[in-house]
Amino acid sequence: MIVILKDNPDKEQLDGLMKWLKEQNIDVHPTVGSRQTILGLIGDTSSLDMDLIASLDIVEDVKRVQEPYKNANRKFHPDDTVVKVGDVTIGGGNLTLIAGPCSVESEEQIVGIAKAVKASGATVLRGGAFKPRTSPYSFQGMQIDGIRLLLKAKEATGLPICTEIMDASQLPLFEDIDILQVGARNMQNFSLLKALGKTRKPILLKRGMAASYQDLLMSAEYILAGGNPNVILCERGIRTFETYTRNTLDLACIPSLKTLTHLPVIIDPSHATGKSALVPSMARAAVAAGADGLIIEVHNDPPHAKCDGAQSLTPAVFDRLAKNLFQIKEVVDDDRKPVVIK
Repeated sequence: MIVILKDNPDKEQLDGLMKWLKEQNIDVHPTVGSRQTILGLIGDTSSLDMDLIASLDIVEDVKRVQEPYKNANRKFHPDDTVVKVGDVTIGGGNLTLIAGPCSVESEEQIVGIAKAVKASGATVLRGGAFKPRTSPYSFQGMQIDGIRLLLKAKEATGLPICTEIMDASQLPLFEDIDILQVGARNMQNFSLLKALGKTRKPILLKRGMAASYQDLLMSAEYILAGGNPNVILCERGIRTFETYTRNTLDLACIPSLKTLTHLPVIIDPSHATGKSALVPSMARAAVAAGADGLIIEVHNDPPHAKCDGAQSLTPAVFDRLAKNLFQIKEVVDDDRKPVVIK
């Protein structure tokens, strides 16, 4: 249930309402937006008298929310969430480019790529240290050494780091990492999500290969319910009957999720397509559809990459693409401006 308050509600009446609701074992989550203040009521609200609450002088409207995700619901939080990572802002009308190799392979490799993608306009460096692989015999990443090298790249460039965490027990190793990525295979690793909810680090939550929008939002709810508001949703393609591409990129998720939730939505065209030749087209389409950002794999020598070289762009291709993406963003922003008829 949500309670929409009138402008400048009387403080004494508001305190009385909040106290009464808590006496009914209802958790109250106030959201102060640019246009209105909303009280999100979480708990068993079935016995609450909506008409009684609506009759209060400070109340504009009362609505029941049917969706099981409350904290992630745009009805509870009408204004877009903006996630801050140092000087980088994700959401709020910005286009954030997160770029780097699938896997960290050496200091020279990761530092060189970090410098290249930063020069092209990327503001966050991605790179895998721990790699969840389908086969136990595949390269599993450099692990702790990979994190150490990512931090060297951060020292050399100033770029914040985004890398994947696989288990709650690894949290102490990620103390200096800026954005913790939850991969598609771990989207419903609920013990991990609960642990991440107790942190305040930004979490990049990837959609599972067979997950619905509601599944994704319920996973985000675990993190938000734990007290961590810094969640970024990531579409990385879902599994369908099509086999030409690695996965099927669902670009309809961008306007759909932005209707359902206030959380930022970014797109991973690299994992979605699995083919470097398809990445630029899907990246451009994602920006045109209103994505808050992109996470793109970039490698200095894709044919010899230890992981996912087939879907990685070279720094030169990424540079051309990045310029194009910012141009598209300008056009999209212009199209959204209100038309003034004289």
